[in-house]
Amino acid sequence: MSHKFKFDTLSLHAGQIPDSEFGSRAVPIHQTTSYVFRDTRHAAALYNMEVGGHLYSRISNPTVAVLEQRVAALDDAAAATATSSGMAALFSALLTICSAGDHIVASSQLYGANVNLLKYTLPRFGIRTTFVDPTNHEEIKSAITENTKIFFSEIIGNPGLVILDVDAVAKMCQEHSILFMVDGTFNTPYLMAPVKNGVNIIIHSLTKWMGGHGVAIGGVVVDGGNFDWGSTDKFSTISEPHYAMDGINFYEEFGPVAFTAKFRAEAMYNFGPCLAPMNAFHILQGLETLPLRMQRHIENTQELLKFLISHEQISWVRHPSLPEHPQHELAAEMLPRGAGSIITFGIKGGRDAGKKFIETVTLSSHLANVGDAKTLVIHPASTTHSHIDSQSMLSAGLTDDMIRLSVGLEDISDIISDFEQGLKAASKL
Repeated sequence: MSHKFKFDTLSLHAGQIPDSEFGSRAVPIHQTTSYVFRDTRHAAALYNMEVGGHLYSRISNPTVAVLEQRVAALDDAAAATATSSGMAALFSALLTICSAGDHIVASSQLYGANVNLLKYTLPRFGIRTTFVDPTNHEEIKSAITENTKIFFSEIIGNPGLVILDVDAVAKMCQEHSILFMVDGTFNTPYLMAPVKNGVNIIIHSLTKWMGGHGVAIGGVVVDGGNFDWGSTDKFSTISEPHYAMDGINFYEEFGPVAFTAKFRAEAMYNFGPCLAPMNAFHILQGLETLPLRMQRHIENTQELLKFLISHEQISWVRHPSLPEHPQHELAAEMLPRGAGSIITFGIKGGRDAGKKFIETVTLSSHLANVGDAKTLVIHPASTTHSHIDSQSMLSAGLTDDMIRLSVGLEDISDIISDFEQGLKAASKL
């Protein structure tokens, strides 16, 4: 039996061996649009997915392929397909499954762009979504109808930090023969690889912790390989003949990775959400240090929580590791390595005080991202979630005084010192 490598080793090696021609240890950057075919038969076979290989970088690319294999290995999944962004990954994954008349059940605790995609964009394609409280399992069950294809949620909600009971929801999805799709960005595979818990498809924004350095945007669709597409007639896009490629049936030809094959044959061909090879290279550099960075992120988060909880200018603090969090016990059981490095909190004095704090800190950066090596702060209600309606904002757990903090890798004493000056300025309003 071959040895199964651990997470830290996979983050460095999965999907790649040294370049056979030149011996490059680093992943080569294949900055090319296309690839020379051996002959006409070889070209036709590539286009019909009869053989593996690359024909055009919109479809696949050797550098991107290493990234895809590495992420799949870290998530202990069957396959993965990288895309130009996390939103491209989600949109393309949903349309690989859903058609006009289909229905999605989704958590109300989602990133603002995810909400808008499901609530306003997809209905233009005839795809309807019912939003539910992800902690209310009876509400989830009652929302499922005969034409429901997917249950979609974030494992750690953005920015409300609600924790999804993955095991319980997986059981419900299995009972109703619907696909269980999650956004795993906030946990990364380091904190939880949910395929073993029954998740079928994982969406990651590679822009965040997995890239980790704020230099490359990317996304990925991870296929757990654990959904039986032939067990129900709901998924005709996967289990019936494709309109091209000689009427290929992806379920019959590719079995566990039928979704990935369909995604590459349709989404990558027709939508074109391809990841640039250079961005794949940058993200691979991030993955190599992901375990080390996540450890430091979690350590700094715990120290910063102690500071915030004890500070007289802070009105409230939310993080799943805190005993007062509603899913504290679930988070401790499901995420034993830690519940992520996002903290939300409120400052006494409300929105004006929060504004003053954000404008006073100097080490912490005020920008629209999370999971960076550097500490980041933002006011979600006026930025990342400003385009969703007031009811959706309330359902997502947003309050007007909420500040979202993405804890970075700086020396914790320097982060605290920066926060102290910001809070001091806020207290003078």
